[in-house]
Amino acid sequence: MGIIDFIAKQFIDVIQWTEAEEGVLAHRYPMRDMEIQNGAQLTVRESQMAAFVNEGRVGDVFEPGLYQLTTRTLPVLTNLMNWDKAFASPFKSDVYFFSTRLQVNQRWGTANPITIRDKEFGAVRLRGYGIYSFRLSEPRTFHAKVSGTVETYRVADLEGQLRNTIVGRMADVFGESNVPFLDMAANQVELGQKIAEHMKPMFAELGLALDSFVVENLSLPDELQKRLDERIGMGMVGDMGRYIQFQTAQALPIAAANEGGGAAGVGVGLGAGLAMAQSMMGAIQAPAAATPAGAGAGAPGKFCIDCGKSVPQRAKFCPECGAAQQ
Repeated sequence: MGIIDFIAKQFIDVIQWTEAEEGVLAHRYPMRDMEIQNGAQLTVRESQMAAFVNEGRVGDVFEPGLYQLTTRTLPVLTNLMNWDKAFASPFKSDVYFFSTRLQVNQRWGTANPITIRDKEFGAVRLRGYGIYSFRLSEPRTFHAKVSGTVETYRVADLEGQLRNTIVGRMADVFGESNVPFLDMAANQVELGQKIAEHMKPMFAELGLALDSFVVENLSLPDELQKRLDERIGMGMVGDMGRYIQFQTAQALPIAAANEGGGAAGVGVGLGAGLAMAQSMMGAIQAPAAATPAGAGAGAPGKFCIDCGKSVPQRAKFCPECGAAQQ
């Protein structure tokens, strides 16, 4: 190889970049000691942007297209470098390519519950998770504030910062919305849109654009979720009196079986169950009018200790089985 061929290979005639892997946001074109030839071609593909950086300052930024590098196509960089001779000689400059395509399926979630004040439940601790997507929109801002001189900057390098910022802003969104938890959980699409509106300025400060934000799930810690389930169950019951009757009927076979064996055990169990039902029903009903003196002589006021049937209050023997009463 002659000296002329060696020198010729030090000049860059074509500048282009194709992504070799997923998740790359910024990549510095490998310059080494090579110089860019006057009139070289720059190819910027769809979903890309390119920027020339000279002595740490961002010069010209190029959107998708094919460019012939001259003083006309590099006005800012030409001014920064103060070229003479009409840009006739080769020049050196760092060239960065930026991927502007959507970075999809980015996960977010609350590592620890977020404490918010709910108008129905008071102070509650809330968990949530979902996905979001974003893209790089402003190479100048992103290079100055985020990627800098790193040769290859990936989504993974920024993921922790974005996730923690999202979770931090969510607490503010929940606090300002004054929307009850039940309404949040029932309107997750609208909630995701509201959160996205609060997040977009933060992304813009980094040279990014938030494209979508999805809330997949909102939940309470296990102990609070149990209390919520109980409250929902009470609301579904409706008629408490009928609910207690139903629960008592369900409990009678169990009470009879656990009070002892034989007919006596069954009678005692049934009597105890019926007495419990009567007591519970009396507690939830309005107090009945006072019974006149002597009117309760024939009214059923107790149960047979053997068969469990209702017997008059003053009866000495059960009218059904004849067992003596106390």
